[in-house]
Amino acid sequence: MNAGKLANYTNVKTRELWKTLYLCAKENPTRRFHALYDKVYRPDILAEAWRRVKSKKGSGGIDGQTIEKIVLEYGESKFLNELYSELEDKRFRPKPVRRTYIPKGNGKQRPLGIPTIKDRVAQMAMKMVIEPIFEADFQNCSFGFRPNKSAHKAIAKIRKASKKSYWVVDVDIQGYFDNINQDKLMKLIEMRINDKRVLSLIRKWLKAGIMEDGHFRDSVTGVPQGGVISPLLSNIYLNVMDTLWMKKFSHLGELIRYADDYVLMCKTKKQALESIEVIKGIMHKLDLTLSAEKSRLVNIWDDSDGFDFLGLHHRKFPVMNKGGSKIYVMSHIPTKKAMKNMRYKIKDYTGKRNKLYLDITEMIKGLNRKLQGFKNYYLISPIAKRWLNRIDWYVIERLTLFWNKKRNTRHKHSKMGQVIKMAQHKLVKLAK
Repeated sequence: MNAGKLANYTNVKTRELWKTLYLCAKENPTRRFHALYDKVYRPDILAEAWRRVKSKKGSGGIDGQTIEKIVLEYGESKFLNELYSELEDKRFRPKPVRRTYIPKGNGKQRPLGIPTIKDRVAQMAMKMVIEPIFEADFQNCSFGFRPNKSAHKAIAKIRKASKKSYWVVDVDIQGYFDNINQDKLMKLIEMRINDKRVLSLIRKWLKAGIMEDGHFRDSVTGVPQGGVISPLLSNIYLNVMDTLWMKKFSHLGELIRYADDYVLMCKTKKQALESIEVIKGIMHKLDLTLSAEKSRLVNIWDDSDGFDFLGLHHRKFPVMNKGGSKIYVMSHIPTKKAMKNMRYKIKDYTGKRNKLYLDITEMIKGLNRKLQGFKNYYLISPIAKRWLNRIDWYVIERLTLFWNKKRNTRHKHSKMGQVIKMAQHKLVKLAK
């Protein structure tokens, strides 16, 4: 892996630091790094961390401080100078995360922890310093929340592995982020870092607790979903599984992981069943359990069954080769949940009353940003066009409703042809 391509920092010094730490860690897998804390509050590191946090926007934590207030009222320099002083003098104290919930496609809610802006910037700075050290240890089977890795690269690995695989172990870890053993996580971090100030600060973030509806709750296990540093910590924890698999069990099949979601691509049913037992054993060592409800064994010999992973349904569809015989090739289409989610986002955007003041051209321009994102992610195999075409028609329906409501037309679904004509050369089409 090219260390120069791993970090995308605007500042040359921070990029060089990332590269140096990565190469040192890669060269010596047993080295423990001790002089790191002073780099966390280095002005260029903090400035880069603030730039990244600011670009992602997001709401504020329990102290009520928001990015907008810092930029427009408090002052960015003042904010960063205060954070610098607190970290340098070891006065920095993480605050509890604000617990909120976001709706899931199945009607349930996913808990999300929102740290304060100051904690987010400090966590980003910490991540920038320690990430290259652990990145040197991470395995190629891990694709989530890593530099130069992506969901599409994980899917490409599935497509390649499917040529020799006929059984898939589709695995789901029960409440992963909430059930990480913090003591075991800290021991894994200590295997690479022995700077007590760094370790102390990470431990404080883990123990900061949760504030929900005005009530404080200790965080005994897990890492808060929503924390800047949480994806890195979760990757460090599951790297135990990745490393064990790659060293001892890779003969059973191909492991492909994205954060806490992963699949095993196996050639035979025997290998798949053995893989399940191995994974159960590793999960037991990590104090984690598999979800019996969501984990399953899938036969992908033909098009009779498939599996969902990263918002896409993966299945071998029939294709006629040049000789006239039928072969089955792995393709990827949006899952039912993804289709529902796309429709929800389109309806939510076009259905708000405050959008009625927009001209239809302005409405299409705003809608295109969402549609382009859908297209970039879901249109990765030709067969997906059949499913995305349904979303294209749904967009036309929603624009027709918007147009008729704006003009107070009695028949809400009339004038569709007129809307199609207006949107013809302006609207992003998912299936094209």
